Amino acid sequence: MVICIIGLGYVGLPLSLAFSSKNIEVIGYDNSLKRVNELKKYIDINREYSQSELHGLKNISFTSKVTNIAKANIYIITVPTPVNKNNTPNLKPLLNASKFVGKNLSINDIVIYESTVYPGCTEEECVPVLEKFSKMKFNKDFFCGYSPERINPGDKKRKLKDIIKVTSGSNYEIAHKIDMLYKKIIEAGTHLAPSIKVAEASKIIENVQRDVNISLMNELAIIFNKMGIDTTDVLKASSTKWNFLNFKPGLVGGHCIGVDPYYLAYKSKKLGYTPNVILSGRKVNNNMGKHISNTIYNLILDNQLNPKNCRALILGVTFKENCSDIRNSRIFNLNDELIKTGVKVDLYDPYAVKEEVFKTYKIQLIEEIKIKYDIIVLAVAHNSFVKMNLTDFKKTKGIVYDVKSILKKELISARL
Repeated sequence: MVICIIGLGYVGLPLSLAFSSKNIEVIGYDNSLKRVNELKKYIDINREYSQSELHGLKNISFTSKVTNIAKANIYIITVPTPVNKNNTPNLKPLLNASKFVGKNLSINDIVIYESTVYPGCTEEECVPVLEKFSKMKFNKDFFCGYSPERINPGDKKRKLKDIIKVTSGSNYEIAHKIDMLYKKIIEAGTHLAPSIKVAEASKIIENVQRDVNISLMNELAIIFNKMGIDTTDVLKASSTKWNFLNFKPGLVGGHCIGVDPYYLAYKSKKLGYTPNVILSGRKVNNNMGKHISNTIYNLILDNQLNPKNCRALILGVTFKENCSDIRNSRIFNLNDELIKTGVKVDLYDPYAVKEEVFKTYKIQLIEEIKIKYDIIVLAVAHNSFVKMNLTDFKKTKGIVYDVKSILKKELISARL
């Protein structure tokens, strides 16, 4: 058995290491030569693995050449599934991967998709590409499966092996073969879904459910802000009931929660139904940067400050705490909204890779905090930020806004 992992990011690299640790030969492919060369030097720019963890790996090779993957008989595709500017699915990375995997397929090979997609995408979009470029017949000459990724970047407690894996296959035999394959690396166990479509749907609604629930908390936060009520205090009181769901308001970004609802909405619309709840949740969550900026602007005026003379420090740019992932981070939207008010903004995040931030958002992070600020926004709950004494960086009449609602009440001016 030789497994080829397509995509060596937050999903593909952990899979590569897990399978290779079970004495299975693994080919790790990524279209970024830079990424491949870094991994060959035991460097993970995503900071999920240390050099010592990558050093001395056995049964694994890294490549950026598609000609080097043909010896595999199982392909696992873990490429991104982003959205276009109009929030419709961008399947280019997925279909491009399917194209070159198809060119390398041999009889009885299995292609497993882990990228999050709408139900039906694997069989309706990817399989035809595999058939076209392999010149083989699906479920006769080659087979497919779907096992959605559930990795939580930055989470040191719940790693790949600790999260139950949903599996599926294009027929009974292949489904069980894929399930047994993942059982080799997943200590928490697997759940064999009855079809590929069910497995696809199970993943996408995990994130849709979370997005919708957070949007409700965000809408409540907006309402309570207008009423002069502290949302955190309200949630603490409400959570004393046993069946109250413990969601909190916040900026919703990242490669999953802020994207996946659009995939399901797209497919739903194609079938003639507009998913109003899902789309209204997206609208609320996407507007939270503006709400926070407006709140800060009002605090500036309350403190009799001129926004054009104010400098703000945003602490954190990654989409979640204790990781380097900046994909679809809503912090940059908040930055834009603050700039619109006339405030000058610095962004600081020791977890983010500053070169990636500049490449993606054309924003230069500051490397250290050297001055005192009129406004400090705790945007990401990195462990190092929680331990900071923010008064060291705040001017006497300075404002502290706590997006994550984790600081003591007496230390802040307002919170979400």
